[in-house]
Amino acid sequence: MAATGNARSSLLVQLSPSRNAKLSFTVQLVLTLFWLAWATMLLMSENSADDQNYLYYIFFGLAVFFLGYVVLQNTSIFGIQSYIEVTPEYIVQKQGVFRTKRITSIPDIASVHMSPMALRVTERDGNKVYLDLKQVRKKKDIDRIKGKIKELGAEYNFEVTETGSAS
Repeated sequence: MAATGNARSSLLVQLSPSRNAKLSFTVQLVLTLFWLAWATMLLMSENSADDQNYLYYIFFGLAVFFLGYVVLQNTSIFGIQSYIEVTPEYIVQKQGVFRTKRITSIPDIASVHMSPMALRVTERDGNKVYLDLKQVRKKKDIDRIKGKIKELGAEYNFEVTETGSAS
């Protein structure tokens, strides 16, 4: 099946992955830098007579690895890693670098229920997909996503319902 849409008909909205984290990006980064400093201090004060030197190197390597993980998961150094994309063919939600994409085909949608911060998509086969909009950075982007879903609902004849906004 050939793609019928073009780049203009696609909507891509970047998400803030650190918004729903138990620790904010800043706290994760500070703790990781502290860990890295501690590991470096252990390596610099290394006693050559100690026969467990390799543990310091492992500790340092884990600190560097975790720093890379925190930076990749929370920044867009290598492009947008967390996003919601709405096109005439599908809806994609990607939560981060190390997580899989959740793809919903537009022709397979039976109904969409929109609440102020979420979309609940019911597919024709009965599957339900929940798209969390809490990570969307701007209210304007939430409105763009909801407008695009309403537009596609009219085009593909699936039911779109909406609850009132929270006050």
